[in-house]
Amino acid sequence: MGSSLTLVGALWAFLSFLTAVASSASYFVPCWLVGSQMGKPVSFGTFRRCTYPAWTEERHLVMVEECGRYASFGAIPSLSWQICTVVTGIGCVLLLLVALAAILGCCVEELISRMMGRFMGAAQFVGGLLISSGCALYPLGWNSPEIQQTCGNASNQFQLGTCRLGWAYYCMGGGAAAAMLICTWLSCFAGKHPKPVMLVKSIMQSANPYGVELECCLKQ
Repeated sequence: MGSSLTLVGALWAFLSFLTAVASSASYFVPCWLVGSQMGKPVSFGTFRRCTYPAWTEERHLVMVEECGRYASFGAIPSLSWQICTVVTGIGCVLLLLVALAAILGCCVEELISRMMGRFMGAAQFVGGLLISSGCALYPLGWNSPEIQQTCGNASNQFQLGTCRLGWAYYCMGGGAAAAMLICTWLSCFAGKHPKPVMLVKSIMQSANPYGVELECCLKQ
């Protein structure tokens, strides 16, 4: 079992896997924004949050210390967070697909050529750009009433108030930056062959099958 990647390509596949896992995990973990409400720690993602207020049967407001997603897409606190959810989700899917193909390239010979590697690097750049755009849109939702309940009335767009950014936000941004800058550059040197060898062979065989058979007979 051979490999279609160079040593640089193997490093590219490893980093692609790391950036895809880091970005995707950060996407689902609700630790982008961290604050407190009624003495309880509260954290938000784009479509999930941990610890939320709820009314008891005795009409008392309590904080439920559980994590979960919003009941519907429209229940996400702000339009910017809704757009951020979609944009970053698409970016994570792109990074995961490229990482999967890169790992397969380590095990399958003649799968990834230099041209294919550059195409995959372009897909990584687009995925990182989408995730970065989502991270830039996220602070626009800090002026919503739900966020102000946790971060105080001083919170506004690009103003945290009493809250702070969580580790998942930094991990998401770092993964996107690594995918755009490092992985995209390494992808240009990932493939061993200049062109997709398997594709060229299949085209030659379909274009001249008798010539291939004759060449095989002559070799015998």
